[in-house]
Amino acid sequence: MPAAAPDALFDLAVNRAHAALRGLRPGDPTQALAEWHARTRFARRVSLAAVTEALARKPDLPGEWHWAGGPEGGWVAGKAPFP
Repeated sequence: MPAAAPDALFDLAVNRAHAALRGLRPGDPTQALAEWHARTRFARRVSLAAVTEALARKPDLPGEWHWAGGPEGGWVAGKAPFP
């Protein structure tokens, strides 16, 4: 099990995963996310399950959204402070 990641790293992992899926628009998001996660520097610190759970909580509303607040955080309207 990965060590607890700092909140900022968790936020960055979720936001980058979200951006990757938006850009790829894969037929199988689960497989694409697993492949993305395996290639990232986040894999040892932020679990795929935690990223997947955060992505599933994204509101189905128009506009830009980003994750903030670490594992206990949530989706916030607007652009993420870090790309």
